[in-house]
Amino acid sequence: MGVTIQQLSVFLENREGRLDEVLSVLAGNDVNIVALSLADTTEYGMLRMIVSDPNKGKAVLRDNGITAMLTDVVALRVPHETGSLSRAMHQIVDGDINIEYMYAFANGTDASAVLKCDDPVRVADILRGSGFDVWEAAEAYVSNTKL
Repeated sequence: MGVTIQQLSVFLENREGRLDEVLSVLAGNDVNIVALSLADTTEYGMLRMIVSDPNKGKAVLRDNGITAMLTDVVALRVPHETGSLSRAMHQIVDGDINIEYMYAFANGTDASAVLKCDDPVRVADILRGSGFDVWEAAEAYVSNTKL
């Protein structure tokens, strides 16, 4: 059972139309975006996405002159209940795991938090041992779509 999923990441020059270009390439090649995070500075942005087919996404972007990379991340499944994310984060902190970044998305009856950390296997073990679960690739890449 896999504990990580692959995130598609793209460095974006901070210029007009660059985000639209990336999104258009993915859409034109039937790569669905399940979740995304965009962080920017004055010079560049970092677009992080969970998509329906990360390898295809990376390839079609490359074919269009856009550099992308794949990163292993953990997608935590969190119930839509007040305090559930706090409880999960408490378990991770107690396990001395460093989280580099995190972003969230709604997923039907659950919510999800995508975590980039230094020990994804340990994070998944901690979370599962605390009553939480993580998304496997087959589930995460199709969330919010009709099967």
